[in-house]
Amino acid sequence: MSLSFSLRSSPTQPFPFPFPITSSSKSNRHFLLPHRTSTTSTCPSSPIRRRLLLKPNGTPLSLRCSSSMSLDNSTPTSQDSLLFSRAYWVSKSIIAWNVDVGDGSCFLFASKTAALSIVDDGVEGKDMQIKLEEDSCGLPEDVIRKFPHIQDYRAFKVPSTLDAKTLLKCQLAVATFNSDGKCINVTGLQLPGVLDDLFSYNGPLGALYSEDSVSLYLWAPTAQAVCACIYRDPVGGNPLEIVQLEEVNGVWSTKGPKRWEGCYYVYEVSVYHPSTLQIDKCHVNDPYARGLSSDGRRTFLVNLDSDTLKPEDWDDLANEKPDILSFSDISIYELHIRDFSAYDYTVHPEFRGGYLAFTLQDSSGVLHLKKLSNAGLTHVHLLPTFQFAGVDDEKENWKCVDTNMLDKLPPDSVQQQALITAIQDNDGYNWGYNPVLWGVPKGSYASNPNGPYRIIEFRKMIQALNRIGLRIVLDVVYNHVHGSGPFDENSVLDKIVPGYYLRKNTDGLIENSTCVNNTASEHVMVERLILDDLLHWVVHYKVDGFRFDLMGHIMKSTMVKAKDALHSLTKERDGIDGSSIYIYGEGWDFGEVAKNGRGVNASQFNLSGTQIGSFNDRIRDAMLGGSPFGHPLQQGFVTGLFLQPNGHDHGTEANAECMLAVAKDHIQVGMAANLRDFVLTNFEGKEVKGSEVLTYGGAPVAYALSPTETVNYVSAHDNETLFDIVSLKTPMEISVDKRCRINYLATSVIALSQGIPFFHSGDEMLRSKSLDRDSYNSGDWFNRLDFTYNSNNWGVGLPPKEKNEKNWPLIKPRLADPSFKPQKSHILAAVDNFLNLLRIRYSSPLFRLKTANAIQERVRFHNTGPSWIPGTIVMSIEDGFEGVPGLSQLDPIYSYIAVIVNASPTEVSFACPALRARTLKLHPIQVMSTDELVKSSTYEGSSGCFTVPPRTTSVFVEPR
Repeated sequence: MSLSFSLRSSPTQPFPFPFPITSSSKSNRHFLLPHRTSTTSTCPSSPIRRRLLLKPNGTPLSLRCSSSMSLDNSTPTSQDSLLFSRAYWVSKSIIAWNVDVGDGSCFLFASKTAALSIVDDGVEGKDMQIKLEEDSCGLPEDVIRKFPHIQDYRAFKVPSTLDAKTLLKCQLAVATFNSDGKCINVTGLQLPGVLDDLFSYNGPLGALYSEDSVSLYLWAPTAQAVCACIYRDPVGGNPLEIVQLEEVNGVWSTKGPKRWEGCYYVYEVSVYHPSTLQIDKCHVNDPYARGLSSDGRRTFLVNLDSDTLKPEDWDDLANEKPDILSFSDISIYELHIRDFSAYDYTVHPEFRGGYLAFTLQDSSGVLHLKKLSNAGLTHVHLLPTFQFAGVDDEKENWKCVDTNMLDKLPPDSVQQQALITAIQDNDGYNWGYNPVLWGVPKGSYASNPNGPYRIIEFRKMIQALNRIGLRIVLDVVYNHVHGSGPFDENSVLDKIVPGYYLRKNTDGLIENSTCVNNTASEHVMVERLILDDLLHWVVHYKVDGFRFDLMGHIMKSTMVKAKDALHSLTKERDGIDGSSIYIYGEGWDFGEVAKNGRGVNASQFNLSGTQIGSFNDRIRDAMLGGSPFGHPLQQGFVTGLFLQPNGHDHGTEANAECMLAVAKDHIQVGMAANLRDFVLTNFEGKEVKGSEVLTYGGAPVAYALSPTETVNYVSAHDNETLFDIVSLKTPMEISVDKRCRINYLATSVIALSQGIPFFHSGDEMLRSKSLDRDSYNSGDWFNRLDFTYNSNNWGVGLPPKEKNEKNWPLIKPRLADPSFKPQKSHILAAVDNFLNLLRIRYSSPLFRLKTANAIQERVRFHNTGPSWIPGTIVMSIEDGFEGVPGLSQLDPIYSYIAVIVNASPTEVSFACPALRARTLKLHPIQVMSTDELVKSSTYEGSSGCFTVPPRTTSVFVEPR
């Protein structure tokens, strides 16, 4: 049966605007509403919130993953197809869809009131329909570059006379019909491509302040109307006024009186939302908010340039910052704001767990940071500090457990975790990887979440840390947001321009590979928001660097633009030296972005040559054994592989020995900054480049072209602490003294490697989380830090069931055994050893070489090839002499350094002909160490023989 089309307006003539701001009742059609439910997450940062589509009777809709939905009137599926967006409006003139029209036809439908519905003979409720002709040339190259995952889709031409800007405010769908006029396929449209094409914008956004006015700007090109509701108070009460914003080319704006400053506002955005199939009125904060009321209920109108918000001498902070001459000089200490002081009883109770704890001069925590700074540490990396979900900003709403009662429970009891998890979503703890608004400090860390307090106190924290010699890195989470849809209280971006900020799959459903609600930096205005936010934190808060969570889910071009924008800042113009800002992140390549699936992403291999750092998981896995996702007993180089087996099946003895040799190669490449072109001799005796040393999965170990592109680490907030993983992987029968030495040994390799060393807070104090592998929501109890060095927090109960239960049989006997728990003497020794490692690193520039060429020329590894002494790494670093041809002189004190890492449980002696006749001596810092064992290390010049005690890293230097 042929289909008759009733045109309510011609394809080339737009229908009149403005639209009435009402939602259609949908009483005449079948529709679905999305329902959200919480499920268990495999991501360490936050619980996944999956989208589940329900039919009106409450039963789930089974989603098919085909690229288009064929209509079959015998099933209800035909009525569900508008919930999917399988076609892409990629530019003003092209719609991409993977359907074969053949001798049929394709049409675009629009409804300004969201009244589209599917009937037996096609689509009803349309205000307009436009015939689309297929372009036989296919998709243009620029479209394929931007959307590589749809490169094989067919291209349909949109008439050039169409008023696309007006049409984009409607509910849209495309449908194909066969030659008989029967409707074959119907689906919604994904709009980011055309929105970028028509509405990319470089002008002002957010709130702008002048002497006599406050102006608001919001980018919302698909909105039908936008109002600003202005409030006097942070919560409650009626609006002082409701102002209708006016639109110019997708940007809505208004100019208000100066008295608005200090008030609060929310936007009311009327917009079609594809998840509800209707025009929704969304109440939402400004995505460019610079202040908030508690829990982000309203945006605070605050001028960050106001002198009343600045600590004394704030504007001169750039001149007070500790010097950083080269990124190679950086060392990083990862710290959670609440962990830092929640249990520090030398901090006033009102300051504990917040920004102001860092401003004290004589608290246990600050005194510890001063020790680290004085030893050479340069940067503190703060876990998320922006407004995140999961912790109520109002402290009086928090629930807590009596710690005195918890202290009395057995070390392997199940009760602690049960009590903690019962309140874990209502206490004051979360790592913070649940972004709500990127540009505002988190309210729960402030003394008062309302008004300007969080701003002032955050600035005081930055200033205080800078003044004790530490620069500040912020942990930024641009890869996802916590909320989506028109009704979620944590949803912001998806309420303003639905379907634009969040990355969709080919069905038009939100990608969740990062945990939930992946963002799409490949879209112009998403990238702009990220860049603007970074600049905001640097200019207004004077931070010194950024660590990007799941950086591989951000496009490489975005990261390079971010680096360039930050480095262009100057003291004279911006009050900050942008050239000193270091950025790094997690370059993991997985999910929908893997293998450049959405464009060239910021993964480890793609970032080489950019001077952007990425975490080196190769050295971590080789040192500790396996991976965080493997068997917890799999051993590595420092945890006893081959040398002190723990009973886990590592294959034959020969296989275990081979695994140890391979691990050594991985570590040596990492110690040479994981440089792609660094040449070394592998365990087989062959000369190979770092990129030719392969992981067990066959990928190259090395990926960096510059030493500052590698961030070496063995532990971070994710997964078990270093002490905990050592306690799991080493044999049950060894002593706690030996486990403490292994903790120190692992840290020493990171501290003395080329590249950027990264340490998790507390590793230097043998920190334990009672073997919790993912403590993001495990409360203060399992995350406790003790800067008095009285306890390392071992044995405070079985860790939370959700992520650890399957390992409880391994964990329980260890926690129950009192011999596993370090004493205060162990902790003090560990702190001393760590401080000495920092002092050694900063005693010579040879540990911090600036270029790949310098590392290749000066760094050598000995004890290589098939005849190597198992468990021993020998690295030398050579300097030149002033006025002598060859290597230039970098170090005025030492001309040669040798580092010997002995991971075996026995003393080793190693004669190295290449190091014979050197005048090497044990480093003076180790000579003065409280570690009696390292003092017994020796070197005999006539034979070039080194003797190093068990589980010890010894550093020998040749004084000039």
